[in-house]
Amino acid sequence: MDAAVDPDAMLMLAYARGDLAAFEALYARHRGMLYRFLLRSVRDPQRTDELFQETWSRVISARTRYQPQAKFSTWLLQVAHNLMIDGVRRQRPMADGEEAEVALANLATPEREQPDHSLSEFQRRRSLQRTIEQLPDEQRTAVLLRLEQELSLEEIAAVTGVGRETVKSRLRYAMTRLREVLSE
Repeated sequence: MDAAVDPDAMLMLAYARGDLAAFEALYARHRGMLYRFLLRSVRDPQRTDELFQETWSRVISARTRYQPQAKFSTWLLQVAHNLMIDGVRRQRPMADGEEAEVALANLATPEREQPDHSLSEFQRRRSLQRTIEQLPDEQRTAVLLRLEQELSLEEIAAVTGVGRETVKSRLRYAMTRLREVLSE
């Protein structure tokens, strides 16, 4: 990927040259997205905080080695995903889903004109959230990257370190399960 195409890559390269304001801009742009992704993925606020800090620490330490081969956001999510996988290998996180529901509630929701419609929309979103929480880890990560981060199949493959066809398969199984629950 050409750094000129991705303004965030330009900022990261500027940070590598010592521009601290460039790092501050990157952090401001991506902290919310990164935190939501981590929280929805690990479902443990304390672990999310640790992973969030460690991800930014890795960004700081990698600044001089950074090469814009993908969008900065894809690279950032890949760093976070790799840290999550390392953590899962050491110890499976405890997950009750409540924190993810809080994070979902903080997402912007479109204004509704009718209270009945709002309630049914709330119930639908809650059902969807619970179903996403119950997906196997690999499927949940793929769904979150696709739906919330709007990454392409290739970008999800880069973040998760698997092939494009594996991503397609994980998304297909996850979406089938989500459709089953939503049609009930």
